[in-house]
Amino acid sequence: MSPTSSPNADQIARWNDASGRSWAELSDLLDRQLAPAGRRAIEAFAPRPGERILDVGCGCGETTLELASRVGPGGTVVGLDISRSMLDVARRRAAAAGLAHVELAEGDAQTHALQEGAFAGVFSRFGVMFFEDSAAAFRNLRRALARGGRLAFLCWRSPEENPVMTSAMAAARPHFPPAPPAVPGAPGPFAFADPKHVRSVLEQAGFADVAITPLDLEMGGHSLEDALTLALRVGPVASLLRAHPEVLLQVSEAVRAALVPCVREGAVWQVSATWIVTAKSP
Repeated sequence: MSPTSSPNADQIARWNDASGRSWAELSDLLDRQLAPAGRRAIEAFAPRPGERILDVGCGCGETTLELASRVGPGGTVVGLDISRSMLDVARRRAAAAGLAHVELAEGDAQTHALQEGAFAGVFSRFGVMFFEDSAAAFRNLRRALARGGRLAFLCWRSPEENPVMTSAMAAARPHFPPAPPAVPGAPGPFAFADPKHVRSVLEQAGFADVAITPLDLEMGGHSLEDALTLALRVGPVASLLRAHPEVLLQVSEAVRAALVPCVREGAVWQVSATWIVTAKSP
């Protein structure tokens, strides 16, 4: 199946274009921001020495390498992502760390041919909210799990609970043309904000023992300039600026003004609200 005919063609195109390149270039800043929440999800996942683990939407590999340190050289971690740019970063990081038990593959978890029963666990940090057909994707992932295998992932709660994700866009919005209404449940960062929807998707896919636990953390820790760089180059503001570069100065000033009140002891901190979701393959 060609990328243009795949179920997630739009997402594949996006993450192999400017969005993926920006994430790859800014991976150190992004990982610093997301790693604390990711580690909490990894603790809930509880990887064990010797296990074979699949890391879905592994991106630049920060979680893949962390999982590899947990399973040890007797185990294996397979990182799967649709972005070549980010996988290139992940490969460099794995090579630099000398982790021979890390494998990295380009593919879409909804359709990728995963060996049945090959994994003791499937993990994801913010990588499972972008499927066109979430139930089909999770059925594919469940088939890849051994009997009794574990699933754990981290996803965002509602936009209203997540200034870390929405404050830049709120500040920038007046400088862009009117946006079409958001489509409820469409693939995107907040697709799994509703825990009832998450539970329904997983149960449709055949998972059992679904648990959905809230996690509230401050995210950031960057200087004001680094936080501004992330806001302007990653996410919805960045996408709109690529279409409307003529408003860069006005948007930059507006976003900076929104970030200034969030500075504490020289670093920007903002509220985040996520779910840690766990389940098992019966």
